[in-house]
Amino acid sequence: MSTLTASITIRPAYADDEPALVRLAALDSAVAPPPAPCVLAEVDGELRAALSLWDGSAIADPFYATADIVSLLRAHAATGAGAPGRRIRRARRARRARRGLRLAIE
Repeated sequence: MSTLTASITIRPAYADDEPALVRLAALDSAVAPPPAPCVLAEVDGELRAALSLWDGSAIADPFYATADIVSLLRAHAATGAGAPGRRIRRARRARRARRGLRLAIE
């Protein structure tokens, strides 16, 4: 009996990931990589799938079983964990609240 284990890493896409995303898009017969921002899934250090947080489009390596990996990326995105805009909006709201509190005290 053999046990198959793989390390899956989900991370945000960075600018230096562009060549790998272009290759993955070509493998998937996509015109271009999904629009940024994206989250990526790497299996044992190899890019297997990417999901756009902007429009939900995904690309994946057709030479591997990636349906579960894309589902994992979608679940990750649904938590808001990969959305940089969420942190920014939260910080802006906190600044506005502090500013409003200062005005109320004065």
